[in-house]
Amino acid sequence: MIFRGWLERVWYEGGAGGWLLLPLSVLFIVATAARRLAYRSGLLTVRHPGVTVVVVGNISVGGTGKTPLVIWLARTLADRGVAVGVVSRGYGARRATQRPMRVSAELSADDVGDEPMLIAARTGVPVVVGRDRCAAAAMLASDGAELIIADDGMQHYALGRDVEIAVVDGRRRFGNGRLLPAGPLREPPARLDVVDRVVVNGGQPRGSSELRMDLAGDTIFNLSDGRAMSLADAAGRRWHALAGIGDPERFFTMLEGSDLDLIRHPFPDHAPLTPADLDFGDELPVIMTEKDAVKCRPFADARCWVLPVEARFAPGEAESLLGLILSGRRNHDANKG
Repeated sequence: MIFRGWLERVWYEGGAGGWLLLPLSVLFIVATAARRLAYRSGLLTVRHPGVTVVVVGNISVGGTGKTPLVIWLARTLADRGVAVGVVSRGYGARRATQRPMRVSAELSADDVGDEPMLIAARTGVPVVVGRDRCAAAAMLASDGAELIIADDGMQHYALGRDVEIAVVDGRRRFGNGRLLPAGPLREPPARLDVVDRVVVNGGQPRGSSELRMDLAGDTIFNLSDGRAMSLADAAGRRWHALAGIGDPERFFTMLEGSDLDLIRHPFPDHAPLTPADLDFGDELPVIMTEKDAVKCRPFADARCWVLPVEARFAPGEAESLLGLILSGRRNHDANKG
């Protein structure tokens, strides 16, 4: 936690000592460029599952809003009659296997990861996790998926894709602009010049190729009995707020914007949670993210609440994004024919 805190200060606040990491960043830049060149030149094999593949990813570490966008895309496309499937790496799974695994209600976040469990629960579409995302995508295609959304797959170049969508944190953008570990970037910002669309989460777009997405929620739900409460009714009360996501500050700021009085409890992204993590020595209610609720639901009590959020776009921009994907699907089908 101490090292992570120092890194984030270096990445986003100009903290001291970041120069010590620059030699490692040079090695990372060389390795990243060589790997991408190997796939582009054919030295390493790109595999395509034979159906349309839409990759939703980013060029920085940490949460940028990919999962809410994947959920929105999967639900919206499924509502339009498209047979959608989602493939994920399954980060955070503690009992992960080498083979692809279909997500089901009988499994837990320990088996397949918190984000895949959340995506499956919120969308109802098939979700397959696997370290080999090509094999996971092939499983979805064999199950009848017509369009596969790859959650966090921009750097997984072995998986062929028809559309790439990059999500950018509108508040933090690219931090100090350096590559790992001296900065938060997996790839240089120029990588965004070749994606099909950039979605900015919670910030102003820069240029015509970027769309704005906002995450919003106005109702919380009790994890024990399903009761609903509006954020307006929750305002003015004292709450413990728990967030084990890439940018806990975003969650806390959203709640404080609705006038909740918070005691903040940030956790690392994908942190495994136990009953002890909900024991704060008092009876105050606890509010958490959906990703954390997936892990806490089995042992949650009446104090525990979750805030679901939805991705929201301006009407024209939502149709623009969907049009891009459906156009990619038509192009794939035409080339296949």
